[in-house]
Amino acid sequence: MSSRAMLIFSAISGFIFVALGAFGAHVLSKSLGTNEMAWLKTGLEYQGFHTLTILGLASAMLRRANIWFYWSSAFLALGTVLFSGSLYCLALSHLKLWVYVTPIGGTCFLVGWILMLVGAMRLKQRAERQ
Repeated sequence: MSSRAMLIFSAISGFIFVALGAFGAHVLSKSLGTNEMAWLKTGLEYQGFHTLTILGLASAMLRRANIWFYWSSAFLALGTVLFSGSLYCLALSHLKLWVYVTPIGGTCFLVGWILMLVGAMRLKQRAERQ
C-alpha cells in the first residue's frame, strides 16, 4: 500500500465505521439481539482502532518510505476487512461460516503489528548508524 492508498483506505474505513456505528445504534439495536449487537460492537472497536493505526502508518510513510510499514498497513487493512467484516456479516446473517473468517482477520492483525514492530526497530537502527 502506498501512502495514498493507506489514506484512501483510512478515509473509507472511517466513513464506514461512523455510518455503521450510527446505523447500529439507531436502527439495528431495535432488531438485533444481544449477541449480534456485541459482535457488531467488537467489529466496530477493532475497525476504528486499526483505521487510526493505518492512518498513523500513512503519516509515517509520508516522511520516510518503509517497506515494513507498507506491509504492516496491508495486513492491518486485510485484517480489518476480514475480522470486522466477518463479525458484521455474522451479526446480520447468522451464517456460521463467518466464524471461520474472523480468526484469519485476527491473524492478519497480529502479522501487521509484528511488521510494524520490525519496521520501527529498523528505523531506530538506521538513526543510530547516522
